[in-house]
Amino acid sequence: MAHHKSALKRIRQTDVRTERNRARRSRIRTYVKKVELAVTEGDQTKANEALRVAQSELSRGVVKGLYKKNTASRKISRLNAKVKALSA
Repeated sequence: MAHHKSALKRIRQTDVRTERNRARRSRIRTYVKKVELAVTEGDQTKANEALRVAQSELSRGVVKGLYKKNTASRKISRLNAKVKALSA
């Protein structure tokens, strides 16, 4: 257990940040699942709308330091490919 004030503060900050990141990651996964669900249903308009929201959330995850840029880019690219396959 930490004894210094600064170490105790770091522990508190870490707990808060961990909780925030957990919530963000969960929210992003939810939006990604919505895209995949719309694709499996075959609903093009619903999939496009869900993709737009998911793309925004993934990009925000990069800004917040949750994901690396290439990771988010890869996820967006794969979702986009699934949505495009609907129209073909």
